Amino acid sequence: MELRVRRAPRIGAEITVPGDKSISHRAVMIASLSNGVCVLRGFLPSGDCMRTVQALSACGIKIEQPEPGMLIVHGKKRLLTPPAESIDCGNSATTMRLLAGLLAGQTFDSRLVGAASLSRRPMDRVIAPLRQMGAKIVAEGPNETPPLRITGAKLRGIEYNSPIPSAQVKSALLLAGLFAKGKTTVNEPVVSRNHTELMLNYFLVRTAREEDGGITVFGDQTPESRDFTVPGDISSAAFWLVAAGAQPGGHLLVRDAGLNDTRTALLGVLIRMGAQVREAVEDVDQMEPRGTVEITGASLKGTMIHGKEIPQLIDELPILAVAGALASGTTTIRQAQELRVKETDRIAAIAHNLRAMGAQVIELNDGLEIYGRGALRGARLASFGDHRIAMAFAVAGLFADGETIVQDAQCVHDSYPDFGKALDEIMNPKRQRVTTPVISSLTPSRGDDE
Repeated sequence: MELRVRRAPRIGAEITVPGDKSISHRAVMIASLSNGVCVLRGFLPSGDCMRTVQALSACGIKIEQPEPGMLIVHGKKRLLTPPAESIDCGNSATTMRLLAGLLAGQTFDSRLVGAASLSRRPMDRVIAPLRQMGAKIVAEGPNETPPLRITGAKLRGIEYNSPIPSAQVKSALLLAGLFAKGKTTVNEPVVSRNHTELMLNYFLVRTAREEDGGITVFGDQTPESRDFTVPGDISSAAFWLVAAGAQPGGHLLVRDAGLNDTRTALLGVLIRMGAQVREAVEDVDQMEPRGTVEITGASLKGTMIHGKEIPQLIDELPILAVAGALASGTTTIRQAQELRVKETDRIAAIAHNLRAMGAQVIELNDGLEIYGRGALRGARLASFGDHRIAMAFAVAGLFADGETIVQDAQCVHDSYPDFGKALDEIMNPKRQRVTTPVISSLTPSRGDDE
């Protein structure tokens, strides 16, 4: 599959985006542990999220899918059954790492395998603390990489000081903590995405936020069955927000987007770069804030992205690198070495593709230095099998002279199955829902996530 892109006309549209990927994973996992039937609406039926559904089904959970974005999950009060064979996590590190925590406290053995790219990704960050809890996990690959063989064990709660801010590590430990004796506390140097703790609270699992910012879950708890609606994915909206924000006079309204404040640092960066951004939280009934984001584009200027922003921008950095190439001045991304161990080495991939499009960029050990020029040339680009690289450079093609072709782009189905359709609507404005700017009616963005 290829994405063929040409320069976009003036963007003026109102859109929604598919359900949040991170929340979809966690919702179906916690619903599966609950004491009854849960209906999940807005679920993201992407490749990665469906791997989680298939894994839970393999462990004896009945999950019905009457329509693509709806699941009916029959919780079994934390009682899973042994899978008949190895569980294939595909390319989904979230599936593998969170399942490692969920399965570590079971009474049976299991084995998690993945595609080639996942089999190269580090799992020691999850394995080490789980072993401290009493888990028996063996990484069969070199340097603590998958496959993972898990022997069911009795777990004990621990206090873990994570050396890196990682929502996946935190989530794995909190899920394991449901099966552990005592309490499990996770401390992070910077607070990462908090979807798991919010989801646990929504399903009436008792947690506590420590004075120093750590999160504690108390063991031997069963989530209460509840219905849940997944908000739109702000990380998917990011591609279109940058596309409109980098186009002077461009305008985009995104409705029903998740506005969790551990996920909206992107909006602050776009404001620093000169775009006019507003957000309005309209619903917090299900713990996860959701609402409307509106952006009006401008001539962007370069910025510095580093420090505490990075953990809350890790999925948006590829498209922000593209924004940097379209801006005047220099955009510098530092302390983002985590990008080296994603679906691909995203730092190297971004640098390679930006250079192919004529941008000046320096690859750093922990980030990038991008010298904006405001114009790119079309090119034939690799996706590197990474959905966010493929989508980021499809957006770059909207600003390039000539045609841009992103090869091997089927990976976009990992997180945004309808990306190609949305891209076509952006390139063909007659198919867009054109909107009148409503910025004055919205609450100003929180900006730089202070």
